[in-house]
Amino acid sequence: MNLIRHTDAQFEAKLAKLAEASSLFDPVIEQRTLDIIRGVEQGGDRAVLKYTKQFDGASLSTAGLPVPTQRLAEAWKKTQPGTKRAIRLAKANVASFAKQSLRKNWKARNAQGGSVGEKFDPFQRVGVYIPGGTAPLASTTLMTVTLAKAAGCPEIVACTPCDKNGEVNPDLLAALGQAGATEVYRVGGAQAIAAMACGTKTIRPVQKIFGPGNAYVVAAKRLLFGRVSIDLLPGPSELLVLADSTANPAFAAADLLAQAEHGSGHERVWLATPSKKLIADVQREIERQLPSLSRSALIKKALKNNGWLIHVKSIADGIALANRLAPEHCELMLKSPREAVKRITTAGALFIGKWTPTVLGDYMAGPSHTLPTGGAGASFPGLTVDMFQRRTSVVEYSKPALSRSIETVSTFAGLEGLDAHGRSAEIRLDK
Repeated sequence: MNLIRHTDAQFEAKLAKLAEASSLFDPVIEQRTLDIIRGVEQGGDRAVLKYTKQFDGASLSTAGLPVPTQRLAEAWKKTQPGTKRAIRLAKANVASFAKQSLRKNWKARNAQGGSVGEKFDPFQRVGVYIPGGTAPLASTTLMTVTLAKAAGCPEIVACTPCDKNGEVNPDLLAALGQAGATEVYRVGGAQAIAAMACGTKTIRPVQKIFGPGNAYVVAAKRLLFGRVSIDLLPGPSELLVLADSTANPAFAAADLLAQAEHGSGHERVWLATPSKKLIADVQREIERQLPSLSRSALIKKALKNNGWLIHVKSIADGIALANRLAPEHCELMLKSPREAVKRITTAGALFIGKWTPTVLGDYMAGPSHTLPTGGAGASFPGLTVDMFQRRTSVVEYSKPALSRSIETVSTFAGLEGLDAHGRSAEIRLDK
């Protein structure tokens, strides 16, 4: 991993560069993604099939894009008992957490006696992207589709990459069926996002798109914002471990390695600590643990590109750095973490103490693991069930309530020069 010390010359400039290094705004990726979107807009299914062949190596027909719904049930029947238990348990935790967060209709009276409120309806057709490729993320199915189901969305469209033979991982299919997907397509990458946003003959457009993905998927979501509603910008995985001298270096190293193993090379991991000894110990642990991991080559690439050991002057400086980086995941390996919990306001999710590795959030704790990355956490929260609900304001006035409001309405209409606005209310009270 790379090392930065607070005593280094140009320490501040180095930190600024770290905060900027996000694949969310890579101009090369953005242009390539825009070309794919335009291709799907113009070519529909034909373009989707072309990109599937180009990027996934699979030669599909139009009829081969959908995964038949009976395949989901068949996949579940063939799933190992241990995997079934894990899926059921994780789904139960996620669904229970989601139900606590559902928004409920409300109404009240304003000062003039008018009835005002809001109603919350599920989006009728949503799209969910499930990453596949080298790591088919069955867990992401549970962290996204389960929320759509809990919100009551009747049509839940899932897109996920297939392998070169056109097959989708059976455990992922089993999880999709259990979570509640109503349509599944063997389409990955930016072309999947474009198909769900723009629509093709086979894949009807959705109202809102959810889910994490690689840099191209996130770029497509950002570029299509407005054409379709978007949840957030969850891209390549990130982890900041903020630690003091009490932290276990083996735990910290293992957690950094875990978040670096996804395989895109754009993952970002940081350890920030005022302890020089901990930095040295974590570096040794990484070197010790790495050779035994099955994806060590991918991890090395991520650590070389965006793996940082940062020697900060104090925990307070580490907290400031956390808010600056807005990391997807932030682990607090501190003797007294509560102050940091209060003061860190931009992390996607906080994991407190040595018994709370990020992987619990990845797989089963309850909150969705779909979280903002690339600094987007400064503006976006993680995925929540109410994002699957559409908010509508509801207003109802009686004649007396309108009478008590007419002076204010007429005043605003007059000062804005919009007499038709004022007249539309005044005409109702004309004698």
